[in-house]
Amino acid sequence: MRTPDEVAAMLRLRGLGFGERRIAAELGCSRRAVRRYLAGGGWASYRTPRRAKRLDGLEDWLSERFFRHRGNADVVRQDLVREQGVMASLRTVERAVEGLRQSLAAEARATLRFETPPGRQLQIDFGEAHASIGDEDVKLHLFVATLGFSRRGCVRVFRHERQSAWFAGIEAAFGHFGGIPQEVLFDNARALVDHHDPVTREVRFNERLHAFARYWGFTPRACARCRARTKGKVENGVGYVKHNAIAGRRFAGWTALEAHLDEWTREVADSRIHGTTGEAPITRFAREEAAALRPLDGRPPFGEIRELVRRVKSDATVEVDTNSYSVPWRLIGETVAVTAAGGRIGVRHGGDEVASHGEIAGRRQRALVAAHLEGVAALSRPSIPAGAPPTAPALVPGEPELLRPLSEYELAAGGPWS
Repeated sequence: MRTPDEVAAMLRLRGLGFGERRIAAELGCSRRAVRRYLAGGGWASYRTPRRAKRLDGLEDWLSERFFRHRGNADVVRQDLVREQGVMASLRTVERAVEGLRQSLAAEARATLRFETPPGRQLQIDFGEAHASIGDEDVKLHLFVATLGFSRRGCVRVFRHERQSAWFAGIEAAFGHFGGIPQEVLFDNARALVDHHDPVTREVRFNERLHAFARYWGFTPRACARCRARTKGKVENGVGYVKHNAIAGRRFAGWTALEAHLDEWTREVADSRIHGTTGEAPITRFAREEAAALRPLDGRPPFGEIRELVRRVKSDATVEVDTNSYSVPWRLIGETVAVTAAGGRIGVRHGGDEVASHGEIAGRRQRALVAAHLEGVAALSRPSIPAGAPPTAPALVPGEPELLRPLSEYELAAGGPWS
């Protein structure tokens, strides 16, 4: 095969009137080659016929599966066999999708900034750091919460990342901000999320997290798996705390560390000019977001709540810690949910609260509400005619207590206890 320059020389010599034999002699090639290039009017490469490939016609299918499986060519190969009936080696599939990898990488890097209105979202996360506390190096678990609108933050430090630490951190953030946002966004921590399907995006939260969210009245949200950028505000906040508040510092004790984080949050993090909003987070919070949060209403921490199940006894009470609390008498024999929190005992049946009492501090005492016995037959104790046999007195609503002297039970039993 001749070079393009040689073919150009052939055409030039031909234009000067040279014949094929003389051109071949001048360039040292065959007359046949000269004739072919002159007939073609210029240089042309040899064209090898394209062989049919095994994956021809499946380009769109391969692209869809490649992006669905986030670049895992082996899973694409398995789908290829199962759904298309095409047997191909892993290397063949990798060559077929090679041009798609750059698009996948660009998609992973691409980020769309999502701004939320005031009071809408709180983003939370944990980060690990090491600090010198006393004379030892201690591993810290930093809980960081960031309000989506104002970027105001709250930092708490724990010794672990168990569920109790997540709940304590969220409640600390609610107290720090003085209110509750509409939703809380977090990653797929095992302490909070039981299952998150990366394809269908189906999320199954932990049952206790559901109870915690119902108690405080917010909606839990889990960000997409392997997409930490969906909570980028708090991701940046975690790095900011580690490299600004913690890095290179020494603390006399755990209490000193907590005090330092509170001071740093107040004096540094809340007061700086934020790079995105162009305002200090505390200023933006006070102007627009503080009023958008739901009030706490003096609720006690969720950790102090006890949720019990009780069956209503025949005297229309339920027992908690040896003390008895009255409920409507029509619920005798029914199973009810009892909640002990903040010095109150609440009783629910069928999702509705049916009784509420102040928690009794002592033991074996009774808290009674007269209205719970309204409608019971023989509401008053009848007078006993002269000469009539004694009978057990009826239960009278409104009496200070339902405990009766043993003599009354002896009358009901027909004689003294033996």
